[in-house]
Parts: sequence; structure tokens; C-alpha cells
Amino acid sequence: MTDPWSERAELYRTSTAHSTGADLDLVVEWAHGCASAIDVATGGGHVARRLREAGLEVVSCDPSPGMQPDVVCFAEELPFADRSFELGVTRVAAHHFDDVALATRELGRVASKRVVVVDTMHEDDDLELGEKLRDPSHVRNYTEAEWRSFFGGAGLVIDEVRVFDHPVELEPWLERTGCAGADADRVRELLAGRTSGGMLALKRIALLGHPV
Repeated sequence: MTDPWSERAELYRTSTAHSTGADLDLVVEWAHGCASAIDVATGGGHVARRLREAGLEVVSCDPSPGMQPDVVCFAEELPFADRSFELGVTRVAAHHFDDVALATRELGRVASKRVVVVDTMHEDDDLELGEKLRDPSHVRNYTEAEWRSFFGGAGLVIDEVRVFDHPVELEPWLERTGCAGADADRVRELLAGRTSGGMLALKRIALLGHPV
């Protein structure tokens, strides 16, 4: 029996919400000058693909074999030596991590030059409840202040923070996780105030840091 994420893998590989975006372009921009990278919780592999296209040597990892990572592992337990890569990056995945502070420390441990984190930003309780109903594996989105604390706790100096508007199509967003019926109706109700023309208004936060 496959895990739910492996079953969803193709949907994430073909998802426009994941394969494009100003935040993904920024990851590539922030990677300039690095020769190697680890893409943690690679999902559909979009960060790894873009960084390889930019000329970096990339190792991708993910706990779900169906995502076809180079290495199967959790973000909290990266099986690599200290400073194995120049860049450590994770994009639109940290809200699923069981221990996001530990995962940030692991990113900081294996990266010698830079750490980049991009994720959906915490905005309000209705969005958090909607996210959890849509996908029970959702743990939590985090505020900028919380991310600054995670970076500080990992011994990382923050160089830049950016926040992006990142609207997504509501119905495909629900379908990717198999959210249907009463749960989907409740999510639509909770998020009605941030939905217009079939688009759900979300924000993403991107942080660039470096080890001390």
C-alpha cells in the first residue's frame, strides 16, 4: 500500500501552483554563486529541476518514495555530513514538518553558504482550519516572527525576507489532496472571504539566511 503523498505525486508534479511562481524564480536568484544544493521535501521536484537548469548539482530528498527523490528521508533527519552542500533549500513543504525548528537546524547544518525557506504564510485561524480539513497532514503555517526565531535557533543569520501574494485555484487545490464532500464544503465556507473568481488568496514568505 502506498502512502498518500506517493499517491498524489503526479498531481504535484503537474501543479501550476507549485511549478511556477515569483517565489520559485527567487529561489533560483538566491542560489546564484552556489555550485551544489540539497532540495529538502522536494515534492514535485520543481526546485531541483530549476536549480539543475541553472547549473547546480542538486540532491533531492523527500519522505515519500512516489515523489521520486534522490534520497528518501525526513527533513528532521538529513543523512548527510555537516556542510555537505553550499545551499540548503525547502519550498512549500515546511507546514508539513513535525518539528520545523529541528528541520531548520538540519538545513543549517548541511549548508555551508546559504539556506532558503519558502512556505505558505500564517494569516489567520480560519485559514489554518481550512488547511487542516483539506489535508490532515498539514501541521501549521508560520508567521515571519516565528520563522525569524527558527532561523535564529538554527544559528542562521537572516539576509533577506520577502512576502509574495500567491493566489491558487481553489478547486484544484482541494482536489490535489482528495478533499471532497462535507469537508470541502466547510473549507469553501471558511475561506469564502479570501476567495474570488475561483482563486484563493494566499501569501508565501521567502527567507534567505547564512550560517554564522
